[in-house]
Amino acid sequence: MGTVVLSGTAVLVVLGFGNHLYWLAAVAVLYLYVRHGRDAASASVPGPAASAAPTSYKAYRDRRDQQAKWERRYRRERPLESRRQEHERSG
Repeated sequence: MGTVVLSGTAVLVVLGFGNHLYWLAAVAVLYLYVRHGRDAASASVPGPAASAAPTSYKAYRDRRDQQAKWERRYRRERPLESRRQEHERSG
């Protein structure tokens, strides 16, 4: 992708010797590539997913304990909301 953008920019610069608007277009293309193109390319790089399955039982246990801790904290800090949710689940 970067090669295509750089080639297109070079063409616009060469054409810009006859018409200066092409230079502005080249600057706009480079700006948009730096602003949006590289971010999108780096975002598509595969990596470990946040919701990926745990790789070991210890990782599973740690995640389960953390989730239970968050749920206890939620129930402690929002007793009315947690009661309402329990009532909806049972009814």
